[in-house]
Amino acid sequence: MTESQYYQKLKSIVSPYLPEDVSVDQIQADSHFIRELNINSANLVDIVLDVEDEFDIVLENEDMEAMQTVRDAMAIIERKRSV
Repeated sequence: MTESQYYQKLKSIVSPYLPEDVSVDQIQADSHFIRELNINSANLVDIVLDVEDEFDIVLENEDMEAMQTVRDAMAIIERKRSV
């Protein structure tokens, strides 16, 4: 899977959790989930669960803590899938 494909899948996973004041177009690879996309911690947990389901991976606590930006999430997913 290419970086672009990871990005598009993540974008589709994240978009339902965006607050009304943030558009899907604002999701960039370097977007910080909490600071820039205004995703609250409860929704971030939902995103993690959706990522696990979509990519058939298990994210550990340290993975979740490291998943600050969309790019971080892509790197973690890629690493988990390559194991």
